[in-house]
Amino acid sequence: MDEKRGQILDQAIALADERGLAAISMRSVAERLGLSSMAIYPYVGNKEALLDGMVDRLLGELSPVAGLDGSWQDRLRAVAHAVRGLARRHPGAYQLIMARPSGTPDARRLDEMLSAILREAKVPEADVPRLERLLSTLVLGFAASEVNGRFSATAVGPDDVDWDAEFEADLDDGIGLVEQVADRPPTGDLTSGRT
Repeated sequence: MDEKRGQILDQAIALADERGLAAISMRSVAERLGLSSMAIYPYVGNKEALLDGMVDRLLGELSPVAGLDGSWQDRLRAVAHAVRGLARRHPGAYQLIMARPSGTPDARRLDEMLSAILREAKVPEADVPRLERLLSTLVLGFAASEVNGRFSATAVGPDDVDWDAEFEADLDDGIGLVEQVADRPPTGDLTSGRT
């Protein structure tokens, strides 16, 4: 069942990359597999479960970077580059990561990787959730802006922008912020307001 489910999710991702998220339906995915839509329900449930499965499958591509060695800075860069690569490989399906809530354990994989990196950097525990959200927004948002065209030359003006250099500079800024927070006394739980 896992192999068949994986094939269905892979075809759904390929369809989203080719034709956009609006093309995703139980029928369209089943047709790509030469099946009736009823034949895929036992493997993926309903459309909502299919979409969640697609997010899980996409974020599963980040698994190899979770166990990398090196400094926390190197690992943060590796995760950021992996997310950017994921967006470039799956420009249509990637938008699901931005649109769907992290409702499954697999969907929280990126959050957990970034939180582990922040803890390794000795960020006070009370600040980890806030910085994880900031870093994930930076990385996910940058990649989404690249693949959805927001960062196109016409959108930002006539000057050429070196997106690779800007991404690296943004990562440098993020790392610098983490270092600053790690070096100061804990600020308390910032999720409910400043203390």
